[in-house]
Amino acid sequence: RTFYGGRISFAVGLVATFVSLVIGVGYGAFAGFFGGKTDLVLMRFVDVLYGLPHMFIVIIAMVVFGKSFIVVFLVLGAFGWMTMSRIVRGQVLSLKEKEFVEAARAMGAGTTAIIWRHMIPNILGPVIVYATLTVPSVMLQEAFLSFLGLGISEPMPSWGGLISEGSSALNPIRIYWWMVVFPGSLLAITLFCLNSVGDGLRDAFDVQQR
Repeated sequence: RTFYGGRISFAVGLVATFVSLVIGVGYGAFAGFFGGKTDLVLMRFVDVLYGLPHMFIVIIAMVVFGKSFIVVFLVLGAFGWMTMSRIVRGQVLSLKEKEFVEAARAMGAGTTAIIWRHMIPNILGPVIVYATLTVPSVMLQEAFLSFLGLGISEPMPSWGGLISEGSSALNPIRIYWWMVVFPGSLLAITLFCLNSVGDGLRDAFDVQQR
């Protein structure tokens, strides 16, 4: 059950990160490329979302839409794209005045083609790094929700659900320590490894350290 729960936790982390990646990259690229009032309005909307209690809204959404695998990664992905949009916006703002963008405009390329064929490929480094760091963050959020009983529902196990199940089995007569230690240890080790991979990719893509 612990190893099978790892499959579920990894799947939620990867799919939710992909959802936030698609929304954040598209939103940030659109805001940064057009700039002006469009950028101002879109970024103020992101600031408003930043001011809302993220986890509280996620919990409300889980209660309203129910506990299922699809709802978990859609909700976590839909509320985790704001930082990605800011990163992409900053990169696009620095690239949109470059010579290759002017050359693409001169050749008759449209806005969509410039963004997706010329802008996005040139900002993949920071996007990949942040996406790698987003996966453990989403996995931790899913574990927290499952521990509260709001995440992945039975019979599918996840590490958070297994930890919650193990903690409920602890009693003064007999301590079933392995029900908490094994999923908790694997979760902690996995998060540490994924963060280390993200740090390594960040150093690899940092041109100032080359």
